Amino acid sequence: MGNESRRLLLLLIFLLTVQLRVNSVIGICEHSFNDGNKLYNFSLASPLPKFPHGILSEDGFYKVAGNETVLWFQLCGGMLFNHDPPRCAECSECGGPSRCGTECSALAARNAGGYHVCSTLGHASSTNVSILDKQNPFKGVIVRMSSSGKDPGCSLSVSILCDSNGAQGPDSVEKLGTCDYATTLRHPSGCATIISIGGKGFGWFGTLIIIIICLFGAYLLAGTVYRYFFLGVHGIEAIPNLDLWASLPHRTQIFFSSLVRQFSGPSTSHRNSYSPVNS
Repeated sequence: MGNESRRLLLLLIFLLTVQLRVNSVIGICEHSFNDGNKLYNFSLASPLPKFPHGILSEDGFYKVAGNETVLWFQLCGGMLFNHDPPRCAECSECGGPSRCGTECSALAARNAGGYHVCSTLGHASSTNVSILDKQNPFKGVIVRMSSSGKDPGCSLSVSILCDSNGAQGPDSVEKLGTCDYATTLRHPSGCATIISIGGKGFGWFGTLIIIIICLFGAYLLAGTVYRYFFLGVHGIEAIPNLDLWASLPHRTQIFFSSLVRQFSGPSTSHRNSYSPVNS
């Protein structure tokens, strides 16, 4: 395989990897709520005109202090620190003392004898989104993260209130238990979008058709890439089973013609050819 083909293959793999990562970030922060004939959809990581990263903080993290505790967290992803990183005596589950905060999504620091002792509150993989008020879905959602390592009882709940005018907060920390914290912020990403009204959505049959089309497209793409790069087949011939797809219109025409003949009965000319002769 030539150098040009190798570069194209590496570029394709890179683009697919980026797409998978983007989809995984968006997927963990999506939530739908069905209320009768209305379906409310929340996609917290989807870009907005003034917020290209959705609910994700453009600084790489949110920070809020209160009740002798400092919280660092990021919604729908991991934290990144270009400034003001956490400095903790212990940070074993979130990057260690030298890279504290880089391997989790929520961290709490409390002062103990002049040192900050940190507890991991959650990871992106543990993110759970739920409706804030089922009686008023437009109010917003709650994003909850939890820890399953050294501090299995720790968690952080972030209430995201719908505010179409802009983002605000978080401003305060509420301690709900020994290692459970809560905070609130206002953001346009917390506003619901109605994607189906009055049962006019795709339904199960439409969803099935979309899945089949996507699988068929993935099959054609993978087969074409394999035949082009590994088998050296170029042009339109790189499409797998090209003869089969090219013959489909003719096969479909024959199939429907046979159905028409079966249900319409003998043709007029056929009946006339066997009409009785007058004596």
